[in-house]
Amino acid sequence: MSTAASPTFTLGGRFARDLAELALPWQAEEVADPRLLVLNEPLAGQLGLDPAVLRSEEGLALLTGNRLPDGATPVAQAYAGHQFGFYAPRLGDGRALLLGEVEDTGGRLRDIHLKGSGPTPFARGGDGFAAVGPMLREYIVSEAMHALGIPTTRSLAVVATGRRVRRDTVLPGAVLARVAESHLRVGSFQYVRATGDADLLRRLADHAIARHHPGAAESEQPYLALFRAVVAAQAALVARWMLVGFIHGVMNTDNMTISGETIDYGPCAFMDAFDPATVYSSIDDAGRYAYRNQPLVAEWNLARLAEALLPLFPGTEDEAVGAAQEALAGFREQYSQTWSAGMRAKLGLPAGVDGEAASSLVDGAIALLQASRADYTSFFRTLGAAARGNPEQARNLVPDTAAFDAWAERWRAAGPDAEAMDRVNPAYIPRNHLVEEALAAATEEDLEPFGSLLEAVTRPYEERPGLARYAAPAPEGFGPYRTFCGT
Repeated sequence: MSTAASPTFTLGGRFARDLAELALPWQAEEVADPRLLVLNEPLAGQLGLDPAVLRSEEGLALLTGNRLPDGATPVAQAYAGHQFGFYAPRLGDGRALLLGEVEDTGGRLRDIHLKGSGPTPFARGGDGFAAVGPMLREYIVSEAMHALGIPTTRSLAVVATGRRVRRDTVLPGAVLARVAESHLRVGSFQYVRATGDADLLRRLADHAIARHHPGAAESEQPYLALFRAVVAAQAALVARWMLVGFIHGVMNTDNMTISGETIDYGPCAFMDAFDPATVYSSIDDAGRYAYRNQPLVAEWNLARLAEALLPLFPGTEDEAVGAAQEALAGFREQYSQTWSAGMRAKLGLPAGVDGEAASSLVDGAIALLQASRADYTSFFRTLGAAARGNPEQARNLVPDTAAFDAWAERWRAAGPDAEAMDRVNPAYIPRNHLVEEALAAATEEDLEPFGSLLEAVTRPYEERPGLARYAAPAPEGFGPYRTFCGT
């Protein structure tokens, strides 16, 4: 691997330097025939990177990890994790590399990370590569999530490698360049806790505080404050997922960040017809990560983080456990507050509507959705027209029109704000049938459907002429839908 890239660009190695026990120096596999499929130029600008340079031969070498700035220290990160409830003590970046950190134009440190860059010693028998489809899926879904205002890792670029990747069939290969506040996970703490190295655990916690939750450093109990901060961030994050109908699909502890960002878009999808039991992941036979279970799983994952951090909490072991339980108990309240406020906003309820009346209207809307299995996104978006006196679109989504009319009469009496509703209820999401259409075309080297879908979902609240198909529910006959991890 050469280290002669743009002279104006530097990659820090803070994680590799401060937490060497979790950082395995490694190099990306050489890419002989790189071809840029998509570049996130606005994000590149935020990172202080020149899009024109990234599009060059030199830039493609950077985006595949083959030519890095002097002093860069690419590493595969070590972590553990509970996968579908079963503990795996040694996972780590099996097909990924942390290239390093860059300071963005706002002064924040951001990781630049590759996915599909080749096998590492953590590969666990995998080939370490990735196919074009799954990498473009992560790009489009993560950028849609960002546009929806949901904390997430971002996608900088997808580069085709010219390599063929064998899965059920032989597919074209690609590398995703991903950007994150960091890649620290609950599983990072689980890995360190299992080593029994108290000094390393403290250094990891200090690193997380400095990077993500600096206010915790001012507390008399900084590590307990760190845990509370992660609980709050994850409670808000998962509530926001639920509000837009997002299903992560694989909420293992190694896929939960300390920063509170959504990470690792594998078998993810947005819910079509409303059903709390919805599961799209092909490997989630028991429904552990179903839509309705996401808050419970997040709380369970955070309990595992508490166990890992326990030696850093003050007092005796019993006192530390009690403090952890008290902090974790805040999850449900914080989740409920974010979700309830979000549902009020989705229904456009003015501040003057009291809590009991608002809860009754929210419960009524959910009951309509569940009884009718109406398209979740369309239902809330068309309520904006109903608030303006045009209820037919929303009414037509609910077979029991009498039930809709009775609920809508109460709701309209509350004076919903249609303009405010349009600002929180998206017209466009990465609808599953459109994602599959775009990825299938891209696999055949036709990127036009991908680009059109990306243009729609990255301005999700702004209805535009000619985009009706991007707002329409899945067609009859689509499904049952299944997604895959893409490994």
